[in-house]
Amino acid sequence: MSRIGKKPIPLPTGVKYKVDGNTVLVEGPKGKVSAMIAEGITLETKDGILHVNRKDDKFAAYHGLTRALVFNAVQGVTKGWTKELDIVGIGYRAELKGKGTVVFTLGYSHPIEVPLPSGIDVAIDPKKVGQVAADMRSLRKPDPYKNKGVRYSNEKLKKKAGKTGAK
Repeated sequence: MSRIGKKPIPLPTGVKYKVDGNTVLVEGPKGKVSAMIAEGITLETKDGILHVNRKDDKFAAYHGLTRALVFNAVQGVTKGWTKELDIVGIGYRAELKGKGTVVFTLGYSHPIEVPLPSGIDVAIDPKKVGQVAADMRSLRKPDPYKNKGVRYSNEKLKKKAGKTGAK
């Protein structure tokens, strides 16, 4: 039995799901997300907990995958997804301009304005999601010698030795 596949998925209040063929539509307070369900996999609810079951061992390869996809959909409509960025360096900062733009000051001769797509919220104590966070990080990637720049909060950086450290 799949270790991931047999873990139950808690369904918080306000979350509903509907199976339609080989897809499941999960609705919650933050929106709607659809996920694929593999052939031979069924979903059933007992006491507010969602169980992912398979018909027989022929579908074992998809058991854990389907459970992970449904779990991610449930988490997406309840908590949402977050990414955290750190801005390191003297004078480097970010600030919100209105509701849909973040202005970065990163040591260039000009400030950089990044428009936010709809559905993305920013709290400056730098936090972002996925591709938007990667785009912001690419404005000033961490320097390998001083580790200055924009980086993810959980990112591990290796500091390189300079010219004098090579002896």
